[in-house]
Amino acid sequence: MTLVSRHGFAAPRYDLVIKGGRVLDPSGRIDRVGDVGISGGRIRTIETTIAAADAADVLDARGKIVTPGLIDIHVHVNAPELTPATLLGDGVTSMVDGGSAGADNIDALVRIAQAAPNRVRIFLNIARTGVTTEGELKNIEAADVEAAKRAMAQHRDWIVGVKVRLSQNVVGERDLEALRRARQAAGTLPVMLHVGQTFSPLPKILELLNPGDIVTHIYSPPPHTLLDESGKVLPDVRAARARGVRFDVGNGRTAHITWPIVDAATRDGFWPDTISSDITGPGRTFRVFDLATVVSKFVMLGMPLDQAIGCVTNQAARNITAFKDLGTLAIGAPADVAVFELREGDFEFVDNVDEKRAGHRKLVPSAVVMNGRLVNR
Repeated sequence: MTLVSRHGFAAPRYDLVIKGGRVLDPSGRIDRVGDVGISGGRIRTIETTIAAADAADVLDARGKIVTPGLIDIHVHVNAPELTPATLLGDGVTSMVDGGSAGADNIDALVRIAQAAPNRVRIFLNIARTGVTTEGELKNIEAADVEAAKRAMAQHRDWIVGVKVRLSQNVVGERDLEALRRARQAAGTLPVMLHVGQTFSPLPKILELLNPGDIVTHIYSPPPHTLLDESGKVLPDVRAARARGVRFDVGNGRTAHITWPIVDAATRDGFWPDTISSDITGPGRTFRVFDLATVVSKFVMLGMPLDQAIGCVTNQAARNITAFKDLGTLAIGAPADVAVFELREGDFEFVDNVDEKRAGHRKLVPSAVVMNGRLVNR
C-alpha cells in the first residue's frame, strides 16, 4: 500500500483519494473499480477516476477491496492484551463491547471507550459484575435492574443496550427470568442475548424479545439449537426474524459455532444478519483471530462476498443507534474506510471444536482510514 503526497500551487479538492480499488459498499449496492475522494473527514465522491492533482494525498488501492470501516457488534476489550487500537488496525472502526462489565465495574470500561482511537460503545451486562468465569448469574439477584438503569443513566452516551448470557453454566435454570430482567432494564434499547446450551428451548426465549433485540451465537451446538429434530430451522426463529429480531454470529472460542449447525441452517437458507467476532485476548491467536477472518469463514461457507461485507458494515450499523450514519461510503458519511487484500490460495478455517475446513479466499487487512485519516497499522 503506497501513500503519495501531492504538493502543488493550487489547493487540492480532496485531503485523501483512495485510488484504483474495487469499491464494495453494500449500502449503496456499489461494486466497481473506482476512486474514493475524502475531505473534511467525510466521503465526498466515488468516481471512475480522480485526478491525482486533486488530492493532497493518494492511497494506492489497486488490486485491493475498499469497503466501509468494519463494525463489530460483539467484542471484549476490557483486558490489556486486546485494545480498541489493535482492532482498528484490523479495519474495525466501530465496535460494541458485549457485556464485559456490569453496573459495579462499568466505569473502567467506559474509560477504555473514551480513550479509544475508534468508536467503542457498550452493552451493559445485566449482572452487576459483568462476565465471570464461574457464571455471573448463578445467583439471579446479580441481575439487578435498578443498578443497571442507574449505570445506563450515568453513561447514556456510551451504553447502547443490555447484554445477558443465558447458557446453563452462567444462569442455571433461571434463563427466562434473567432475560426478563435484561429486557426491563433495557427499555427502548436493544438486548443482546447469548444463547447456546440454555435450560429453556429457544422458542420460549424468543417469545420475550422485542424488534431490534439481538440473538448472538446463533450457530451454537446442542442443547436447544435453532434447528428442529429434522435439522430444519425452527419456525419460531423465522417468525422472530420477520418481526425484527436480529441474529448474529458471535464466533468466539467455546461452544458458539460448529460446522454441522452452520451447514444445516444455511442449507435451509438461514444466514446471519450480522457477523461478529466475540473476540477476547486469547481469541487473537485461537479460533477467532480477527473479524476479517470470521467474514472469510462465511465466504468459504458459501455466503456471497458483498453479503458478508454487508453483515459487518451497513447491517451491523442498523443494530446500534449510535452507528446509524456508519457502515457506508455514501456521500457525506464519516470517512471510515477499510482496504483489504482478497488473497487467493489454500486457507484453513476452524470452528469451536477445531474441525478444519479449507477455503480458497481470505480477506487480509491492508490499510485503514478513520475519520478521513490514514491509520498507522
